[in-house]
Amino acid sequence: MHLLSSIKVGSLELPNRVLMAPLTRCRAEAGDVPGDLIATHYAQRATAGLLIAEATMVMAGNAAFPGAPGVHSDAQVAGWKKVTDAVHAAGGRIFLQIWHGGRACHSAMNNGQQPVAPSAIAIDSTVYTPDGMVPYEMPRVLADAEIPQIVAGFRKAAENAKRAGFDGVEIHGANGYLLDQFMRDGSNKRSGPYGGSIENRARLMLEVTEAVVGVFGAGRVGVRISPVNSYNNMIDSDPIALTKYVSSRLSAMGIAYLHVMRADFFGKQHGDVLSVARANFKGTLIANMGYTPDEAEKAIASGAVDAVAFGTAFLANPDLPARIKAKAPLNAPDQSTFYAPGAKGYTDYPTLAESAAGPR
Repeated sequence: MHLLSSIKVGSLELPNRVLMAPLTRCRAEAGDVPGDLIATHYAQRATAGLLIAEATMVMAGNAAFPGAPGVHSDAQVAGWKKVTDAVHAAGGRIFLQIWHGGRACHSAMNNGQQPVAPSAIAIDSTVYTPDGMVPYEMPRVLADAEIPQIVAGFRKAAENAKRAGFDGVEIHGANGYLLDQFMRDGSNKRSGPYGGSIENRARLMLEVTEAVVGVFGAGRVGVRISPVNSYNNMIDSDPIALTKYVSSRLSAMGIAYLHVMRADFFGKQHGDVLSVARANFKGTLIANMGYTPDEAEKAIASGAVDAVAFGTAFLANPDLPARIKAKAPLNAPDQSTFYAPGAKGYTDYPTLAESAAGPR
């Protein structure tokens, strides 16, 4: 199968093209530190061509989920080192997705700190906090003079990820978080060097990418985008043009891969952004959102994409490549445990061999 064939992605050789997508699971311990449970979870899934660990805070005060991990303290770095050691001992490769929540944060999760954004536009929805479900807050507009601090925060997070033993990093430019908020004109109404034209709106993400490449080298950096996903109240007037510009610029930077979420969770926005990315990005193109193994196989065989990142299928099937190879049935994910604490629905899904052996 094409899906199970090896591929060179930047500086890494991957044994297959079944990647694990980054998915928030809210299992970090006190201090936003990843613990033994997180290490077990990723090590169980080490047969993925590449594990892309969950969205991880680049600096304090930008949590968008209770229980999301960070990579800005020494304790967090030490916790992640346990994770990477466990994954490498199991023969795997792992990138860390580095992230700033922007306006998707809430002061109740961030010691009273007001969220920041490119423009003073709040998400029209509610968010789960330690105080329960509450409306999103009006964000504070980031001044142009503050933006170098954001770039420096991503650079430092990349340095910390390197100290923690990650094979590389993925920059989170998707799903309505800070870098995506700057890129799309539904959330970015500012003027000046970071607003207005596509070139200006993409400037922050490209500056962050350049900074992170300076830490890891281009061959160990990926970027994730979601040009048509309306999650977190996101929209853009011309996602095709945005995709073309961003993918062309990232291609010129020589990064390892571009990870494209191909659709909209809510079906509100449409556009063939994958074909545009394929035409303009010359590195490895990874696709994501709702692929079955059969569809992924056809997409790779046709050359439409180079690899596919699976989300919930990998959560429920720690040995997903083996199940695909055997054409075996897949465990169904338990949505009620996606963001709940503890091992249930996290480290207790059976492998194919365990399923064949019967109940434990």
